This record gives sequence, structure tokens and C-alpha cells, in this order.
Amino acid sequence: MASSATIQSSVHPTSDPSIYQEYESKWSILPADSANWLQRAKDVAAVLAPDAAAREKANKTPRAQVALLKHSGLLKILGPKEYGGGEQPWSMAYQAIREVAKGDGSIGMLLGYHLLWAFSVSILGSPSQIAKWTKLITSQNLFVGGAVNPRDSDLVITSDPSDKTKIIFNGGKHFTTGAAVSDLIVLEGALSPESFPESGPGGAHIFAYVPTTHPGISFSFNWDAIGLRLTESGSAQISNVSVDWEDALGWDATTKSPLENVLGIPYATLLLPTIQLVFTNFYLGITQAALDAAAGYTRKSTRPWPYLSGGERETVAPAEKATDEFYILSTYGTHHAHLLAATALVDRANEAVSELFAAYNQKKGSRAELTAQQRGEVSELIAAAKIVVTDVGLKVTSDVFEVTGSRATASKVGLDRFWRDLRTHTLHDPVAYKRREVGRYVLLGEIPTPTWYT
Repeated sequence: MASSATIQSSVHPTSDPSIYQEYESKWSILPADSANWLQRAKDVAAVLAPDAAAREKANKTPRAQVALLKHSGLLKILGPKEYGGGEQPWSMAYQAIREVAKGDGSIGMLLGYHLLWAFSVSILGSPSQIAKWTKLITSQNLFVGGAVNPRDSDLVITSDPSDKTKIIFNGGKHFTTGAAVSDLIVLEGALSPESFPESGPGGAHIFAYVPTTHPGISFSFNWDAIGLRLTESGSAQISNVSVDWEDALGWDATTKSPLENVLGIPYATLLLPTIQLVFTNFYLGITQAALDAAAGYTRKSTRPWPYLSGGERETVAPAEKATDEFYILSTYGTHHAHLLAATALVDRANEAVSELFAAYNQKKGSRAELTAQQRGEVSELIAAAKIVVTDVGLKVTSDVFEVTGSRATASKVGLDRFWRDLRTHTLHDPVAYKRREVGRYVLLGEIPTPTWYT
């Protein structure tokens, strides 16, 4: 399959993949166990961190960083060993996302979205589709992006008038994280009521993988948010992209209808809590990196305040070093404690998701046995984790300036990018609705009705 590296940005310059060429051979052997996979993610973060702030300012399309992820093997951490993957649980994949986000929030986000879209077929697909796409994505080390925003039916699917075995996607998507630098893109569209009146007024949705180099796919390269600037999350236009019915995930190519034993079960809705936990883990990685970066700056550069508030009545001399300042020590201690608690909650959610996928999967033939209650309880645990990490993260990434000083606001220091990255994505879906959702679960015992954001 042709690489999407042939697609050139019309707005931003592109980073050069050759700058990371040495890691193709250095990391040519996949890690053997969980501890080494975690170390590989930390190694990637160590490569990314030193120039993360400078790269963000340069704002180049991150083809080099995607190449680095490919060299690392992290793109196939979840893939079956029979196809050359790591066959690690989601709990390890989540930790890898978090670690990479410590080095660069944008690249951690790209890794997280890729893993979700690459795994989507295992949630939404039929057994034959799972075998086909999992093998292709894993064995060829493909990077997967997405043109998915089900909130808007802005990508319409019609029947191919000349070939009833195909459907055609037309329209656009406002957000397409990672798609412009991908090898495969997940298209999500709604069936046209005119072409498919039986689908109802809302139009059923279909997900399908398509090569990013398809001539009908073009990107605007117009991502210009305050944070996560290297995710290429701008818009895309889709024109007459033809897809075989056989590749409509979870649909019967003969009857042109959803497979009830695939899409009509609670398991198929796991896509949403799974990606919500992707978000939560890279939020956590960004927050941890912010506190670490601030601490390093405080040790090296922050000056103690030379005055005390009590005047002549004061019996204690000003601190000689910033690391002796009471309020600085108190702030770091508080944030560290809160991050430890947040991490424990996120890790608990990570394990819960892994346990679900281990117990209910296509290999065991038990996907249909997952109950709505089980799905709902895990979803509420993830919602709680997202609430806590969002609150702690926004507080920490803002407070780092209180403990570093005015000189730390210099552009070259780059402490502001942590807050900007976190603030940008925590608006993805209102956390207020997560609070209400968890509240109904606590007070009324209600699990949430699955939606595109729950």
C-alpha cells in the first residue's frame, strides 16, 4: 500500500522522516514483554521531549514523528503476534500513550487515536473483517487516522448506481486527527435516506477503512488550535470514495443490513468508552510532564522571594533557595499527591477495559455475552477518571507558573504548551455531562445510554 507521505501540505512545511532514521535499526526488534514495551514508550518520549517546544513553534506536519512511532513498533503494540504484533493488553497500550504524551502531547494523542482506529475493526467488524484488516494493519505497520465525527452527518453514503456491491462516500469532516499523515483512514458516514429509505430519517452510520492516498480524499491542513498543534486535526474533503459493502464494518454485504450479532450487542458500543480512556491517558501524560518540567525549572532557575510579609516583626529570614520556599514546596507536594491519586484511578480503569476485552472477544466467540450493565459500569469508571484528570490537569498546568516565576513565561521555556494542549482537548466533549452522568449512577444506579460520546 502506498504511503500517505506522498501527500504534501499546502500550508505547513513537513518534517523530514529521515531525522529519525537511526531508530529503524535501533528498534528493529519488538519488545519481548510488558516491561520492555513500557521502556520503548519511554525511549520514544525521551527522543521527543528535548525539542518538543521548538517543534511545536515550527508547526511542521509531523511525518517524521509518525515515522518514529513506526520505527518504535508502538503502532502494533495491540496487534496479534501471528501478524508481527506485540499482542499486549489495552492496559499496556494506555500506559504507552501516556508515556509518549509526556514527551510530546501531540504525538501521544496521535498514537492513541491510531490504536483506537486500528482496533475499531475488532469491536465493530465481523470475524472475516477482523482477520483481514488486523493482518494488514499489523503486518505492514500502517498508521491509521480517522475522519470520524458522528455528531454531524456531514459525510453521506449513497449506493453506487453502477455497482450494487459498493457504496460511495461524499462530503467532508471538520476534524480528522492524524488522517493527513496516515496510511489508512477510517471513514464514518451516514446512509442517505434517499438511497436507503429503510435506514430511517437519521441514517444509519457505517465505518470503513480506505487508503489515504485515494484520489477522492484531500486535506485542508487548516488545523490552527492553541494546543496539540502537531496532530494535523484539520478538515478533509471526501469526493466519490467507493467502498465495497464487504468492507462496511459489521454489515452484511448481501442483505445490506447491520449484523445483529456484531452491531446489535453492547460490545459494539465499547468503541466510545475505549477512546474516552485514550483521552484520559494522554491528558494524564501531559499533566505529569508539566509538573516534571516545572520541577526541573524550579531546581535550576527559580529565585526565592527576597521579602517576607511581617516586616520587622518577622523572625524568620527569607528562603535562601526556591526549593526552600514554603509555598513552592506545598504546591508541588499537593499536586504530586493529587497526580498519584489520579494515576491510580486511571490505572484501575485501564485494567477494567483490558479485562473486558480479554474476557469477551472474537477469538473466544463471547462478544455477545457482554451485558449492558457490565459495559455501563466500566463506562462510569472511565467517566470518573476523566473528570478527575481533567480537574487535576487544568489546575496543575496552570499552577506551574506559580512555582517557577515570571521568567518561566519566556517563550523558549515552553511551559505554556502543557496547558494549551490540555485545554484544547478537554473541550472535546463537555466534562459537565460526565459529572452529571456519574451523579446519576451514584444516586440512581443508572448506567448511561450509549451515545457517540459515552
